[in-house]
Amino acid sequence: MKHDLNYIAALEKAISEKYGEIAAANPRANWNEEKEKEYLEQSKEKAKKEAEADNTQEYIQLDGILIPKKLINNNNKRKCEYCNRYSFNRNDDLFLTKYETCYKCYVVYIEDREERWKQGWRPNKPEQK
Repeated sequence: MKHDLNYIAALEKAISEKYGEIAAANPRANWNEEKEKEYLEQSKEKAKKEAEADNTQEYIQLDGILIPKKLINNNNKRKCEYCNRYSFNRNDDLFLTKYETCYKCYVVYIEDREERWKQGWRPNKPEQK
């Protein structure tokens, strides 16, 4: 690819005028060995803190899956009232919040019966396996 140096210079000038000199500057221009060492130290410290946090987390086993305890919020119901499935599916979020059921149970038990559901009607729960 042939580079037109006049075009590049004009482009850099336009960027500098519109966004300031720092926008068109080479990112390596202000980088040096000292900043590189500081960055690497910060990266190592961050990785160390994350590893320590992972080691101190408590896990709960739900349906054969280990889930960090801090992710389980008692205010958010993630378990379907009817099929007892624990769901992280985004499609189920609305139905779990509004009806306390997953999408599949919504279709089977609630769809076209929303008014009855809001008035307190509930079908018999299916037998648990």
